[in-house]
Amino acid sequence: MKFTPESFRQWPNRRVTLLGMSGVGKTYLSALLRRNDWFHYSGDYRIGTRYLDEPILDLIKSQAMQVPFLRDLLRRDWIAIKNNIKITDLGPVLSFVGQLGDPEKGGMGLKEFTRRQALYRAAEIQAMQDVPSFIDKAREIYGYQHFVNDVGGSLCELDEPEIIELLARHTLILYIQVPREDEIKLIERAQADPKPLYFRPDFLLSAVKDYLAEHGLEYVADIDPNDFTRWVFPRLFHSRVPRYEAIARPHGYSVSSKEVAQVRDEPDFIELLATAIARKPVQPPVQPDTDPEPLDN
Repeated sequence: MKFTPESFRQWPNRRVTLLGMSGVGKTYLSALLRRNDWFHYSGDYRIGTRYLDEPILDLIKSQAMQVPFLRDLLRRDWIAIKNNIKITDLGPVLSFVGQLGDPEKGGMGLKEFTRRQALYRAAEIQAMQDVPSFIDKAREIYGYQHFVNDVGGSLCELDEPEIIELLARHTLILYIQVPREDEIKLIERAQADPKPLYFRPDFLLSAVKDYLAEHGLEYVADIDPNDFTRWVFPRLFHSRVPRYEAIARPHGYSVSSKEVAQVRDEPDFIELLATAIARKPVQPPVQPDTDPEPLDN
């Protein structure tokens, strides 16, 4: 979707996808807008409640079955287990994705980790494919005038151009950049509280190989899960930046996390977007390199 500042201000049913790393302000903006007639579509919430609900429950049940008391209750259907995922607390999704490394420290082997990564990727693709239908539901069923799509930081890792094109057709894509002077702060914050992450398969294998070599380890089972997450995050961050930019350049608009931090209400957000639209150069239509050759008679 392409706009002028004025056409965006006059857009009666605004639809915005927020793109960027975890911690740049996507959920902050979504929560703020939710108080002002915006439907908050959380990609990870949809993943956890719809597409990974059964795998998450299977994981929990498999752990419970290892406890004799709970095993007996489950087999007799005397207890039920359910997810209690919240938009503000996606713990079950993070627990399912998990971390790579020593099982004694809460990690898992490469084969199981890779399996769960693949399930998460498929679930994220499905959740993004649901965006157009939820745009309609938000307005027709719930009566919301506007729609904000709060996507996971891994959207740029999916390598599914049709998903980006789908979002670009139905929403305005807003990329939240991290200024260079703030990169260290974001990385340090992520390292202080390591969380499960999604990795592209080729990136993951390369990172594991480098980590093992750098730390003089032979096996994935020797990896400290939290240490690996801290070590890999800066690499992941810097590998994602050009991928975000490759999405935003043709399909969206960009603002900085510093600008986002200044947003205090919906009018601030609208003006921020209008500013982003105004400063994006108008791209001329692509011209062919040469004139087409005449057809033979």
